[in-house]
Amino acid sequence: MSGDVVLDVRDLRVSFSVRRAGRKYRVQAVDGASLSVVEGEVLGIVGESGCGKTTVGRSIVGLARPDSGAIRFKGADLIGAGGATLREMRLNVRMVFQDPYASLNPRRVIGDSVAEAGDINGMFGSRAERSAAIAATLTAVGLDPSFATRYPYELSGGQRQRAGIARAILPTPSVVIADEPVSALDVSVQAQVLNLMMDLREQLKLSMVFISHDLGVIGQISNRVAVMYMGRIVEQAGTRTVLDGPLHPYTRSLVAAIPRPDPSRRIVAAIEASEPPSQFARPRGCAYAARCPIASDRCLADVPQLRPAAEDGRLVACHNV
Repeated sequence: MSGDVVLDVRDLRVSFSVRRAGRKYRVQAVDGASLSVVEGEVLGIVGESGCGKTTVGRSIVGLARPDSGAIRFKGADLIGAGGATLREMRLNVRMVFQDPYASLNPRRVIGDSVAEAGDINGMFGSRAERSAAIAATLTAVGLDPSFATRYPYELSGGQRQRAGIARAILPTPSVVIADEPVSALDVSVQAQVLNLMMDLREQLKLSMVFISHDLGVIGQISNRVAVMYMGRIVEQAGTRTVLDGPLHPYTRSLVAAIPRPDPSRRIVAAIEASEPPSQFARPRGCAYAARCPIASDRCLADVPQLRPAAEDGRLVACHNV
């Protein structure tokens, strides 16, 4: 997909100080991740729990402080930004969180949560204008305007996630960071929410970063996908390219593990039985080497860098493909 780059992340590094068994450690959650999103595109970020994908999303919206790197929205660097730049970013880069109940204030009615950004930025000229904006936004996400007077506990999981999406699109942003927005929902409700997000993308001309541990879900909504493992992006390409012909061994294991609607076939367990490396004792070379069926001596010593691997623009971080 061609177009102007609306969001650009370069060499992002994020670490956290944690205490374990009485000792303090510095855990590297994101280790040099780079990605970009063009206008109207959905970029999927996929990987298992703890790979750093949520930390990337939280860093983009300012909820996690990077150690180094650059995050640019329409050319303006967001790291350390303030004043007008920070205000524009907060209005134009919004987030939908994984847990819809935890992300809504249980003491506020849905309408107040949806209108919060508009209230803070003085976007409503009157109560009538505010009420009309809330009603229109709730209708856009498939909720009756009467839900504005309800509290989060009165809504189902799917309804709460729709309310979270409504809060993210009022006022209309340029980019939405969706952090596992369907993982806590029933399968039938997942499909409804995914269809809603795809419809909103078309109607509002949104760009999205869609974060998930499920490559099957990513395949339904994204144009491109970045595969993360232990804080690094190990493969990045068009979604169909990755699904039809994955190159990195970890990506192959993710594709092989996508459930198929055929009860006569078993899911292929392509990942070796060993556990992933500890964040407290990261390996010297490739983090996936201990689980990789094609690892070589070089993999144990040198960290592979993300590099072009084909003429189709695919990027892969592997010494052996």
